[in-house]
Amino acid sequence: MTAKTNDKNKLSRRETKAHLKTLVENSNVSRMRNAGRVMKYGVSSYTRNIWLSIAATLVMTITLVILMITVFASLILSATADTMRQKIDITVFFTPGTEPAILEELAAKMEAEDNVTHVEIADSETEYRNFIEDNNDNSELMAALQDESMYELMLNTMQATMRVKVADPNNLDGVRYLVEHDVEFQNHLDSEKEPTYNVNQAEIETINSWATIAKNGGLILGAVFLVISILVIFNTIRMAIFSRREEIYMMKLVGADVGFIRGPFLVEAEISGVISGLLATTLAVVGFRFLEPNLSGYGIDVSAVSELLESNLLIAVYTVMIVIGMIIGTISARLAIKKYLK
Repeated sequence: MTAKTNDKNKLSRRETKAHLKTLVENSNVSRMRNAGRVMKYGVSSYTRNIWLSIAATLVMTITLVILMITVFASLILSATADTMRQKIDITVFFTPGTEPAILEELAAKMEAEDNVTHVEIADSETEYRNFIEDNNDNSELMAALQDESMYELMLNTMQATMRVKVADPNNLDGVRYLVEHDVEFQNHLDSEKEPTYNVNQAEIETINSWATIAKNGGLILGAVFLVISILVIFNTIRMAIFSRREEIYMMKLVGADVGFIRGPFLVEAEISGVISGLLATTLAVVGFRFLEPNLSGYGIDVSAVSELLESNLLIAVYTVMIVIGMIIGTISARLAIKKYLK
C-alpha cells in the first residue's frame, strides 16, 4: 500500500513539473507573441501617422547632424590647435659669428628644460644659406650678393639662431629664466634682437581660445539641441496619443496590459531614432568628405575626423548615432506617455 502511494506521489510530482514547464513555455511564447505584436503595432503606427513621423524623424535628424558637426568641429579645432602649437617656436638670437660648438653647448642646456621638446641651431653661415634659398627668385638681390664684399658684410651681420619648440606654449618661465640668467647665454646673446617670446604670444592665445570654444561651445550647443529634440519628439508622441485616444480607451476596456498599450509608442519613437541616426551619420559623413579637400587646403588639420571615419570605425560611428537617436526617442516617448497616457 505504501509503495503504491509513493508511486502515485512520484507520478503526481512529475505531472506537476510537466504542467509547470508547459505553463512557463506558454508564458514565454505569450511574451514573445506580445512583443511581436507590439513591434507590429509600433511599425503600423509609424506608417499610419506618416507625416507626424516624418516630421519627428527630420527634427531628430537635424539635431543629430548638429551634434555630429559639433563633435567634428571640436576634433578639427583641437587637432589644428595641436598642429599649430607644434609649429610655434621661440627664436633666440646670438651675435654673428658665434661658433657652432658654443651653439651646441647652449642647445644642450636648453634641451635639459622639461618643457622643451626640440631645439634647432643655425650659425651665421647656415642662416645666410637659408636667406639665399628664401630669396632665390629675387634676381637683383642675387646679383648684388655676387660681390665678395657684400657677402662678407651679410655674413658679419647675420645672427646665429636657436629655435626652441615647447610642449606648453603658456609655460615659458623655464626657457625665459635660462636665457636671461645663464652666463653663457648672456655672453653670446645679440643685444639688438630680443628673443621672440611675445611675438608668438598672440598666436598662442588664439590657439588656446579656439580649443576652449571647441570644447565648451560644443557641449553647450549639443545640450541645447538635445533639449529641443526631446521637446519636439515629446509633442509628436503627445499628438499621436491624442489622435488614438479612443483606440487606447477600447484597449483598456478589453483588459490590455499597460505595457502592451505603451509599447507601440516606444517602438514608434525608437524607429524615428534609428532612421535619424542613419540619416544624420550619412549626411555628416558625405558633407565632411565634400569639404575635406577645401579644409585641408586652408591648413586645417582634419586628420582626427578622417581617422574616425575610416572603414573599421565608421560602423561604430553609425552604431553610436543610432543608439543616441533611440535614447532620445525613448526618453521623449516615456515623458509623453507618463504625462498623457492615462
